Amino acid sequence: MKTVVGIVNLQESNELLRELAATRAVEALPFAGRYRVVDFSLSNMINSGVNSVGLMLPDYSRAILDHIRSGKDWDLARRRDGLTYLPAALPSNDARKGDLKDIYANLDFAELSDKKYVLFVNGSYVYNIDFQKVLDFHKDSGSDITMIYKTVDEDKEGHTVTIETSPNGVVTDLAESNGVKKGAKAVLSAYLMPVPTFAYIVRSTYERGGQDFLIDGIIRHSGEHKISAYEHKGYVARINSTAAYYKANRDCLNPEVWEELFMQPDRPISTKVKDEVPVQYKETAEVKNSLIANGCEIRGRVENSILFRGVKVGKGAVVKDAILMQRCDIQDGARVENIICDKNVIITKNRWLKGVETFPYIVTKNARI
Repeated sequence: MKTVVGIVNLQESNELLRELAATRAVEALPFAGRYRVVDFSLSNMINSGVNSVGLMLPDYSRAILDHIRSGKDWDLARRRDGLTYLPAALPSNDARKGDLKDIYANLDFAELSDKKYVLFVNGSYVYNIDFQKVLDFHKDSGSDITMIYKTVDEDKEGHTVTIETSPNGVVTDLAESNGVKKGAKAVLSAYLMPVPTFAYIVRSTYERGGQDFLIDGIIRHSGEHKISAYEHKGYVARINSTAAYYKANRDCLNPEVWEELFMQPDRPISTKVKDEVPVQYKETAEVKNSLIANGCEIRGRVENSILFRGVKVGKGAVVKDAILMQRCDIQDGARVENIICDKNVIITKNRWLKGVETFPYIVTKNARI
């Protein structure tokens, strides 16, 4: 993978995550107790041997910059190659939306590298993958472009690009849809191709008025290139809505999902290191099927929930089917169920808050209820 330059696209739409991603990138959302969504893309890159990675910064980039900094926690703080921040395109008369104008503005990052291939991925996906196998597949297929897909195991809503393939893995059709059925082949917004092919698609598409790399670029150029598809058979979640974020976090309570994502000995998921004291379980604490991060203090009951660093659960309080981000305080006698609390939320004594599994109640950052 030393011949590959990686680009992580942090341009996921926040339209369906407004309360949680109003002032932060979707990829900066806390995940599974101590991680951020972007950790998966960066870790997959470095675990696969990609040592030159560019991060396409979103409009709200402070949380991303604070979390990643020099990239040392992912072994990307290097004298040669390592991490490069790719800023958004400067404001201009170009009112086009989509990610293409930002890719175009940073195209020289790939073109001036000494790498042969570009690995372009969307940073809002949660999965653990070995990109070396994708590169080997690409070389064996003789294709111009290789895209990664997942066979959907249940009906899903939301904008998705699906593909049809021949028995040898060559893509025969690409289509947009607002939902997919079980068994469909959904593109994971991850593509491997030679640098000249990437540059040609970006430049020719943008200069002809295109907005979106996948829709206007790859799909509309599909007749010009041989495209193959590599299937990822493991767990995948795309964080593109509140429901998807809630479900993906709770999926981590499944030991099989947790083991696949976080317990691969040769593919660990790295994150920003923070020194915290161990969890304090007091004599009145009762915890069942939950992820509890360091620095938490538990005096009440916690069930089927994810608690991030520094959360306090008071005596007689009940936390059920909840996601509590850093430094939340659930005071004595309070009860929260099917709820997502952003950072620094205080639920005062004896308050009860309840959402539903398909529509969790969201408490915004720094709120006191």
